[in-house]
Amino acid sequence: MTSALRLGIDVGGTNTDAVLVDGRRVVAATKTSTTPDVTGGIVAAIADLGRVGDVDLSTVSAVMIGTTHFINALVEGTRLTPTAAIRFGLPATSALPPLADWPERLRSAIGGRGYLCHGGHEYDGSQVADFDERELRDVLDKALEAGARSFAVSSVFSPVNAEFELRAARIIAETAPGAPVSLSHDIGRMGLLGRENATVINAALRDLADRVTTGLSQSVSSAGITAPVFLSQNDGTLMDVDYARRYPVATFASGPTNSMRGAAFLSQQLDCAVVDVGGTTTDVGVLQSGFPREASADVAVAGVQTNFRMPDVLSLGIGGGSLVEGDPAAPRVGPHSVGHRLTEQAMVFGGDRLTATDLAVAAGLVDVGDRDRVAHLPPALVRAALDRIGERVGEVVDRMRISADPVPVVAVGGGSILVPDELVGASSVIRPENHAVANAIGAAIAEVGGEVDRVFSVSPGQRDTVLDEARQEAVDRATAAGARPGSVRVVDIEEVPLAYLPGNATRIRVKAVGELALTGPARAGHDHEHVPA
Repeated sequence: MTSALRLGIDVGGTNTDAVLVDGRRVVAATKTSTTPDVTGGIVAAIADLGRVGDVDLSTVSAVMIGTTHFINALVEGTRLTPTAAIRFGLPATSALPPLADWPERLRSAIGGRGYLCHGGHEYDGSQVADFDERELRDVLDKALEAGARSFAVSSVFSPVNAEFELRAARIIAETAPGAPVSLSHDIGRMGLLGRENATVINAALRDLADRVTTGLSQSVSSAGITAPVFLSQNDGTLMDVDYARRYPVATFASGPTNSMRGAAFLSQQLDCAVVDVGGTTTDVGVLQSGFPREASADVAVAGVQTNFRMPDVLSLGIGGGSLVEGDPAAPRVGPHSVGHRLTEQAMVFGGDRLTATDLAVAAGLVDVGDRDRVAHLPPALVRAALDRIGERVGEVVDRMRISADPVPVVAVGGGSILVPDELVGASSVIRPENHAVANAIGAAIAEVGGEVDRVFSVSPGQRDTVLDEARQEAVDRATAAGARPGSVRVVDIEEVPLAYLPGNATRIRVKAVGELALTGPARAGHDHEHVPA
């Protein structure tokens, strides 16, 4: 890794963490409370970091941010743009129109407008029906009259042939100049409904993305930092601000991904389980070759089924702010939490709510707040509650294993002190230095990615040649996106023969990553053909 000062920031539901990293050295780290407007917490974290590290922040060469802005907006159903979901699929697909499987609350939040047009393609690339421009223009008139300000366009088998989506985008640009348009072949995988849903979510977040990315850039520049700003993606790679404006959905799972990548960096473990204990939840994932294992099935986000790539993470409603309730002999810990009000409501901070942090202080696991305020807690209650936490975390680690062999477990996050030294299914429990800010470190060390994901025709005896071409193309894309030449490596290859297509068709996905060239082009982006995670 090149030696240059990087600023990593991770905005969580409870805390905003910030770190300065120079090569493999953590220069300074800080943790502040997340503020309701989020950007206020970032400004405070950067200012605190400058004081703690006694560092001239103008020497920072790059800023990497992991943010929960967008997934929070979707979960809350607020700040979403009225969106028209337009699908090319008639005369097929009418049984399940756009938005059919959305929760009513979210459908209303985006205006609930779904439209069907004739068109789309079969799996072999042949047209389902001709493109009907008049039909699309009628749909656009209705959508605009209903108040739509953003457009999500999907077409049957558009990853095979995106012609209808691209033609629709040109007509929308003529009819509603300046309106954001999201195309499904840029966002999701092959399956129509999951791809369409991901596209609609992205479209509904476009206005917010514009405001958030502008706010993040201003927060950084107001601290005297002129370095380029990047956001971390679901797969642990970077995107520049312009890309984030167009594809906010690609940031959804950056929090767990950053924690796992930070855990690998701090522990030097590339294949292990990672337990990240935050203020409200505990996320458990698995690292393979230093990158999070991806979910193999569709992932539901806020009740909406999507098929973009997400890390395979199981979450528990246990964190440092979790409330301890119920029978003292068999207490419950979580899922209710005081969240970002931990320093106001936890007993050790003068509050009157018994939290998991109070248990840790009472047991002598950590020294924060006023220990005397929890001295009265019965030892049996403290032990029973901590044992219950250990049992539940161990159960999840055991579920995440894919072999019978015990795996090393790396515990990170501010609440990781709650993870016991011995867990079911763990060969060891590692709690590395700076574990409390592993998520911000994961953001700081994020790399630039390049990816190839398309269908190749593989002639007999040509498989190795085709794979080599795909590998080289992925490496070239990572380099073009801003990776330092010589640091790029292929980290994942997926090869799926498509028996239902002619010509020995095989879907090949190759992912390559490399270090950000800090002295080179000040961007980390993606060409049009890149398929976001």
